[in-house]
Amino acid sequence: MREQGLLALDHARRKAVERLGITNKRCWPDNAEIQAALEHEYRLFQPEAQHQVTSTLHEQALAAMQTFAEFDPRLVGQSLSGTASLDQGVRLHLFADDPRQIVFRLIDRGIPWQAHDRQHRYADGSRQMHPTFAFVAGEIPVELVVLPERARRNPPLSPISERPERGLNADAVERLLEKAAGPNNANDDGEAQHG
Repeated sequence: MREQGLLALDHARRKAVERLGITNKRCWPDNAEIQAALEHEYRLFQPEAQHQVTSTLHEQALAAMQTFAEFDPRLVGQSLSGTASLDQGVRLHLFADDPRQIVFRLIDRGIPWQAHDRQHRYADGSRQMHPTFAFVAGEIPVELVVLPERARRNPPLSPISERPERGLNADAVERLLEKAAGPNNANDDGEAQHG
């Protein structure tokens, strides 16, 4: 994934097991194992470059979180774990029972967007569709997943860890950026906090 720039875990897994000739699906790595290996690869082979990418994504995330502050945004996904590329961008969970509130904010800010629905899984086994708004800020894609207010207590599951994806609020992202800018800017910013 790191060397070839593959973004989708399923595609990368299938390509790898095909290359290795592993047909028994029980032997295939799960998403959490792939994510852990990818984090390890970045720490070993390009820590400075990935640290810069992660800082840039966190800066953009914080700017978007401030724009949508009234919807209690949470940074989630690979930009939080430190394995995202600039092309993958930033994903935020916003909380609003009426997605039109997000549309009005996008219109007020003059932000052109694309809308679609995305299915999310929950701990109780249910699957729910949620509206998602995507736009580009500078050159970085930003995805806003609009969850109902009740999802604050029970967020959808992370496709990586299969645990509720609680994410980080703006204050926590700001602390990550401050830590990254410090004298010992080790690349362990929040990697244990995603989920």
